[in-house]
Amino acid sequence: MNDIVEIRVNDNGNGIPQKVLDKIFQPFFTTKPTGQGTGLGLSLSYDIITKGHGGELKAETKEGEGTTFVIQLPYKS
Repeated sequence: MNDIVEIRVNDNGNGIPQKVLDKIFQPFFTTKPTGQGTGLGLSLSYDIITKGHGGELKAETKEGEGTTFVIQLPYKS
């Protein structure tokens, strides 16, 4: 039987605008000033979760209400 383990990480920030949300898992994308971020954190996380473990990584967000990152990993019992 295949099951899913789900991990949800919430914040109470301002949310992620749609134009940024469309790019957050792309390598080298960052909203930080030049020299202050590589833009690889979410891209590497996405690849490890999806390609390395066959799972999913999603962001659920509403501007002004915060963001929830959802990690789903397959679990074989």
